Amino acid sequence: MARDYYEVLGIGRTATADEIRRAHRKLAKEFHPDKNKLPEAAKRFSEIQEAYDALSDPKKRAEYDQFGHGGPSANPFGGRSARGGQSSDGPWQNVDPADFEEMMGGLGGIGDFFRTGGAQRGSAGRPRRAAAQAGENIETEVTVDFMTAAVGGSRSVPTHDAQGKPTSIDVRIPAGIASGGTMRVAGKGHEGSGGGPPGDLMLMIRVAPHPWFYRDGMDVSIDMPITIIEAALGTSVDVPLLKGSITLRIPAGTSSGKKLRVAGKGIAPANKTPGDFYAVIQIVAPVALDAADADILKSIGDKLPNPREKRWG
Repeated sequence: MARDYYEVLGIGRTATADEIRRAHRKLAKEFHPDKNKLPEAAKRFSEIQEAYDALSDPKKRAEYDQFGHGGPSANPFGGRSARGGQSSDGPWQNVDPADFEEMMGGLGGIGDFFRTGGAQRGSAGRPRRAAAQAGENIETEVTVDFMTAAVGGSRSVPTHDAQGKPTSIDVRIPAGIASGGTMRVAGKGHEGSGGGPPGDLMLMIRVAPHPWFYRDGMDVSIDMPITIIEAALGTSVDVPLLKGSITLRIPAGTSSGKKLRVAGKGIAPANKTPGDFYAVIQIVAPVALDAADADILKSIGDKLPNPREKRWG
């Protein structure tokens, strides 16, 4: 036996449209087959969708409240009731349909109601369709790698089809999207009702960290380790970029923390000014020296000015 739609959504029969939407959204997230791996999740999700489809449409809800799961084609006086849940014999149970139509035909269109099985008719006698209603959006979180978020690319996103079965779609990730950004994929949400359009797929983007690169807006940086000798005398170093590489000249006397800028080689969103690329110098001191090398460095150190003297002295 089909469960009561109000019971499925956990709401009362006087629930407002907003309360129905909130209940549906909460339960759909909880039992979505992509997130909930329990065996009964898919069936529960299908029940939730069916209940929401019926109760979110004012006409369908009115029919359900009056006739229950049988719909308007059930005997309106002796069929199942959404409230009572039990079958009972009404006063018109044994009346011949033709006699009933004759009796009710002149009462303000009531005869038309029963001749058409409960469908409302317009002035031209054609049944009126329920108002079209767009489907609900589907919200999901997607993690993409740093390079895809930086330069753009395709990503397979898990979702579900109209029957609630898990599936996936390929989504184009635009260059420059940041962690916390959102994307809308039109028409990939829940199906609409009454001929309404489907909802959209709303993606919350999370960007995974990169082992070398980090970003600030559209600028990208990389830590560049060099030796004490390279920092003192200067050198040239090959540095990887988001695309390709570049040889950077490190001036003599470069200190840790100095940023060497490569203009326009950061993230380049479509139709926007690209960011810059920075190599951030990190001087790496030797951890193991033999006695001779240590003496050489000490003798050099004795000749150098104290870098803290003017700062703290």
